[in-house]
Amino acid sequence: MTHSEILYRGILLIALLGASPLQAGPIDAPGHEHEGKAGLVHEANHEVDRAWEIYHRAALGGTVASPALQADIEQHLHEARTLVTQAQEAADRGDDRQVEELCKQVRLHTTRAIEGSKERKK
Repeated sequence: MTHSEILYRGILLIALLGASPLQAGPIDAPGHEHEGKAGLVHEANHEVDRAWEIYHRAALGGTVASPALQADIEQHLHEARTLVTQAQEAADRGDDRQVEELCKQVRLHTTRAIEGSKERKK
């Protein structure tokens, strides 16, 4: 098979897949019954991801203040991830008050994890 045949087949495949009616839409389509609370959960999930990234940079850089602090940070991050899952379940049930409370707890855990990650060795 020549280079141009491979290129032609690749372009054809891309064209066929691009024209597919089976395209993914948003997880929570506009007009979703609990769209606002789903947005809170989505934002909380991003906060947890950001906190993990900050922690990983500090851990890989060897700048986390102590092994005990590292364990504490990881506990906060795991707890935050668990709370996001619970918040998503509450959003699915339509329990707006519970979603807000859980997302508030997520922010507390991510804030503590980020602060701990920024604490340097002495």
